[in-house]
Amino acid sequence: MRVTINGSPREVPDGTTVAQAVRILTSATTGVAVAVNDEVVTRGSWDTTALGDSDRVEVLTAVQGG
Repeated sequence: MRVTINGSPREVPDGTTVAQAVRILTSATTGVAVAVNDEVVTRGSWDTTALGDSDRVEVLTAVQGG
């Protein structure tokens, strides 16, 4: 199925979860937020929230700096 992750079209297997999509982009385990189709997905739901065809996923990672 085709989804858009951070503005880039990607082919992912049917049943791909939010957690799996996050791992495509980053190995960070903290400081990450996700929205699917403009709706925030809580971290506790990442493993059980499956993506659908044409979903738009935004993965945001906090960056520390000064």
